[in-house]
Amino acid sequence: MPDTNVQDESLMDVAEHVAESLGEAIISSEMINGEVVLCAEPQNICKVLQFLRDDSECQFKMLVSLCGVDYPERAKRFDVVYNLLSLTQNNRIRVKVAVTEEEFVPTATEVFSTAGWFEREAWDLYGIFFDGHNDLRRILTDYGFEGHPLRKDFPLTGHVELRYDEEQRRVVYEPVHLTQDFRTFDYLSPWEGMTDVQLPGDEKGTVPTQGWKASNKEVGGDK
Repeated sequence: MPDTNVQDESLMDVAEHVAESLGEAIISSEMINGEVVLCAEPQNICKVLQFLRDDSECQFKMLVSLCGVDYPERAKRFDVVYNLLSLTQNNRIRVKVAVTEEEFVPTATEVFSTAGWFEREAWDLYGIFFDGHNDLRRILTDYGFEGHPLRKDFPLTGHVELRYDEEQRRVVYEPVHLTQDFRTFDYLSPWEGMTDVQLPGDEKGTVPTQGWKASNKEVGGDK
């Protein structure tokens, strides 16, 4: 097992090196759950990512993931989170930028080509706009989908529903009409509701009055 203290010290050394090298481009750095988290302004994100990728003491050459996080109560509602991996240094680092609904984040596709689909996903699910992305369109939801479903204020029923219209011979979109009174929420699992049925594998339990019937085979061999 690797020495956790040594690894934490190594990560903090990297964080200090990045902060000294990039100066005001780094707003803050801290250790969270054994991982260094750097915070940067949106306009500096490409500069920070390129340094982390190319610097000989960093070598974070893999963008493992990019995602959005929604904090509706904040003025800068969204975090864009970049998770980087250095195979050479055996280290991970996380970079975050905070933006409002109206702010743009420069695309990171020129630094990491893998950012292309990640940014499309963040746009699709959160509505975070990436300036300079050459193909920023939905990737997980349908082309006619309205809104961004991972925002915390997005309604559970959505805004529209689709169906195939036989007369028009095409898919049509209609507003969702769902009466709340007819929605039931039963939080029991399917297994908790089956009190009088014995399932295969439960032969050692109490045999119910109806349901599964014992086979002719007994444990330990045939009769």
